[in-house]
Amino acid sequence: MGVMSGPYVIRGSVSLPEAELTWRFSRSSGPGGQHVNTSDSRVELLFDLARTEALPEVWKERALERLAGRLVDGVLVVRAAEHRSQWRNREAAAVRMASLLAEATAPPPRPRRKGKVPRGINERRLRSKKHRSDVKRGRSGRDWG
Repeated sequence: MGVMSGPYVIRGSVSLPEAELTWRFSRSSGPGGQHVNTSDSRVELLFDLARTEALPEVWKERALERLAGRLVDGVLVVRAAEHRSQWRNREAAAVRMASLLAEATAPPPRPRRKGKVPRGINERRLRSKKHRSDVKRGRSGRDWG
């Protein structure tokens, strides 16, 4: 098989700690013929986000808040069953976990500063509205008679 291509970097120098990851394997559904009935190719990767020491405290709070809907007792679970091989499913689950944590720990976007509308643009808009209203007023049949 070989060694997994980790460590899986979350961001900067912070990566998924191998010691804090828990792996579970089960039989996967889908294609694979007779082989799939005997091999545990489906992978579940568990990471205890609430108790980890690997993430900075600010990142941890941010991730707990953003991933609250996905956590079960503070544990984040990622499942992978798209490949027929357990090895490739392990890789897929670890990469997915790292990208999920990277997204959840990202700093919030800068608040949008409202820009001021330039005076010329506003004047042009009002001038065109006035022109349009004059055109429409000119269509009334009052003066035709």
